[in-house]
Amino acid sequence: MGSSGMFWALKGIDLTVAEGKLTILKGRSGSGKTTLMNILGALDYPTEGDIVFNGASLAKLSEAKRDYVRKSEMGFVFQSVALVGMMTAYENVEFILRISGYPARERRRRVEACLDRVGLGGRMNHMPAELSGGEQQRVAIARAIAHKPKVIFADEPTAELDTSTGLQVVKIFKDLIEYENATIVMTTHDPGLMDVADKVYELADGEIVNA
Repeated sequence: MGSSGMFWALKGIDLTVAEGKLTILKGRSGSGKTTLMNILGALDYPTEGDIVFNGASLAKLSEAKRDYVRKSEMGFVFQSVALVGMMTAYENVEFILRISGYPARERRRRVEACLDRVGLGGRMNHMPAELSGGEQQRVAIARAIAHKPKVIFADEPTAELDTSTGLQVVKIFKDLIEYENATIVMTTHDPGLMDVADKVYELADGEIVNA
């Protein structure tokens, strides 16, 4: 609690996300890592402080401009894959291109390239219910990278996967950094994934305790 009776979810955060790297936000449930990711991803406003993205202050942008930044320059992968159940893998990925204004004549080639990148080129016409949990998460990753965002935010993307499948997902992230020039910020509490990160920030009680 603060002196005014307010609860501070984050306190004294000062970090830089390096371009073209995999940054992991580590911490137990309730440590503040998801809140931090939501603020970095312009999903929530900070009550104090600022986030500078691509040279612009996110906290000072209008909601319309923040929405544009999210749609055009950011991609999101969540613990719950949130695929549209009545759409095929192909249609789920194409949908994000439609709402981001990606040129219509280039959509098919881009969708197929993204599904190939995550190893699902042969399953693009399958419905989510016909795919395993790991395959669904890979479709979600293809969807997140389709519009070529500057940064991808992945909130506990391996939490519902077994260790082997989780490592496959992280391997895809590393490949995206190399071949798609992606920048990725991922939250996790899995100690087995720390070695693959370029940078790890550990949070506890809303503060960075190890970096």
